[in-house]
Formats: sequence, structure tokens, C-alpha cells
Amino acid sequence: MRSLENADLQERIAAVLAGDIQKFEAIMQAYQRPIFFYCYHMLGQYNEAEDCGQEVFLKAYRSLGQYDPNLPFGAWLYTIAYNQCIDVIRKRKLTKYLSLFYRDDQENRPVDQHMEANYPDAPVQQAMAMLTAEERNLLLLRTVEELSYQEISRMLHQNTARLRKRYERSARKFRKYYAQAKGVKHYGYGQGSGAEGTSS
Repeated sequence: MRSLENADLQERIAAVLAGDIQKFEAIMQAYQRPIFFYCYHMLGQYNEAEDCGQEVFLKAYRSLGQYDPNLPFGAWLYTIAYNQCIDVIRKRKLTKYLSLFYRDDQENRPVDQHMEANYPDAPVQQAMAMLTAEERNLLLLRTVEELSYQEISRMLHQNTARLRKRYERSARKFRKYYAQAKGVKHYGYGQGSGAEGTSS
């Protein structure tokens, strides 16, 4: 999500703030795809992710004057995207989120089937659905978008060491749920953050 060089990006932002609206289209094109997939990971539905992504850029445009150049622009967009996804989840009641991954085949939209090349398989979706929105957000920002703990810390206004512990715990939970979704009866939590005696 670093398609634009920082100098070029700042120049475009300045142009938009000066009234050149067309410059924002180039910014949106550079970040549109990763923001969409972030929303899709968070929400699990194509149409919701598409609508959510559009709303993210609309809000970004409206609040561009409040953007702090000292903060990575991508991190600022992810903050907006996260808050927007949380709003969507609250509206549809997160307690029913898991049912999205057990729909009958006839309910699957053709466009969802076309996403297979760009989106993880069903066990990954099911494992992600078992996590809280906050856990999904942290895993996506750290592993998919490859943001540093320092960048995420600035986004979420949380201590870096605490975020690292939360990430390790979320990763363990994901590996456990993923193994269950794959039908593995006996499994370990994988490498990296050690084993855990009891499920969390």
C-alpha cells in the first residue's frame, strides 16, 4: 500500500486542498484495491466491502484537511476504514457474523466466486470469523498489509509492547480456529510465538 512516493503523495494532497479535485482520483486509485480487500477481510461480504470502501474515500476526502502529514497516509486511511467497518458490523449485529460462512450454495453471488484468486479459502474465512473485529484488524494490518508495530501503535493509540502481545495471542487463536476449520483434530499452534496449554 505504498504505491505513491511520499513526496508525490504530499504534492497531490496539497493540490486537492487547493481545489484540484481531480488529483484525489489518483490518490484513490493508488489505495483503492488494498482498502477494498481490507474491508472484505473485515466484513466477509463483497457488496458491503465495496460500499464500505467507497465510504472510506468519501470520508477521507471530506476530512483531508485534518490529515497529519507526520502520519503515514496509508495508516490514516486504515484508521478510517477500521472505524467504518466497525460501524457496519455494529449495524448488522456481530453476533450473527459467523452465519455468513455457512450460507447455502445458491445464496453465493457469482462475483463472490470470482474472488477466489484474490481471497483466502473457506477455512481462512471461517477462522477469521471466529476472531473479534479488533483481532482481525490487528492480524490484517500486521500480516497482510505488513505494517510495523510502531505504525499500528500510532494508528490505534496503543502501546507497542501491548500490541505485540495482542498480536501473538490473536495469531495463536487464528491458528487454532484454522486447524479446526481444516478438520485437524490434533494440532500445535505453529511456530513463532510458542505453544499454549489451554485454548484462549
